[in-house]
Amino acid sequence: MTENRSSLDHSPIQLKRIYEPPAPQDGVRILVDRLWPRGLTKEQAAIDEWMKALAPSPELRKWFCHRPERFADFVVQYERELAEDPVRCQLADRILDLAMRQNVTLLYAAKDPVYNHASVLHRWLVRRAEQRG
Repeated sequence: MTENRSSLDHSPIQLKRIYEPPAPQDGVRILVDRLWPRGLTKEQAAIDEWMKALAPSPELRKWFCHRPERFADFVVQYERELAEDPVRCQLADRILDLAMRQNVTLLYAAKDPVYNHASVLHRWLVRRAEQRG
């Protein structure tokens, strides 16, 4: 039986590149990319769930193109997509509910650990958790 968590202060939501090997401390492994990672089988990825809908829209992803000079604008636009889409909000709440009971690892394929949508999603989820109380 898992311990109930009162907040996300204990960092139950982690970020990890999907190409890193799975680990027991990952908890629930959720792929948050819209596209399947190149060169990985489903067995290698070892995901529990694929939440494609949490990824940026195809138009926003193509515009950003992992260019650091566009990151600040990307963050604003992606956070707007997250906040305004009921499906994304529902998935976010599901992640937060899971994180109250166990570790959750958001998986992404991008090479850059800073300038990617998963880092934006992670920060947005933490803020959403704080707003929930």
